[in-house]
Amino acid sequence: MPIARRPGTGDLPLPARATAGAAGFDLHAAVESDQVLGPGDRVLVPTGISIAVPPGYEAQVRPRSGLALRHGVMLPNAPGTIDSDYRGELKVILLNAGAAPFTVRRGDRIAQLVFAPVVIPEWDEKPSLEPTQRGVGGFGHTGLGRPRGAETGGGEA
Repeated sequence: MPIARRPGTGDLPLPARATAGAAGFDLHAAVESDQVLGPGDRVLVPTGISIAVPPGYEAQVRPRSGLALRHGVMLPNAPGTIDSDYRGELKVILLNAGAAPFTVRRGDRIAQLVFAPVVIPEWDEKPSLEPTQRGVGGFGHTGLGRPRGAETGGGEA
């Protein structure tokens, strides 16, 4: 896949997978100096690279689980989509949802990039849609994430 470095980023590694089984390629912070994110702060972090995603694919910018668990640092728009016709620098929106300040340093692994095929449907407009058992039930309609029967929290004999 074609990749280009931005001027002044030759010291940073190219995106790479941490293990042979990893789906994501680590993205590194190309900040000039340390950036401190206070609790609740958002910042746009450059990566120093541009890529040419092939037609029919997208690159998804996803969070790193360790940053979320240890520091509360997340990507508020995850996954972010890099379209096949975008040629600008990849940048990552970081949000500090933690309780303590977090420092982004040059070269830190801040996100990961996962590639996926894109399906382009052709719309087939209908006056209505076929009904399903769920129907129009949305947000929280199927319960609180607990097994069925566990909603009350009590143990039934």
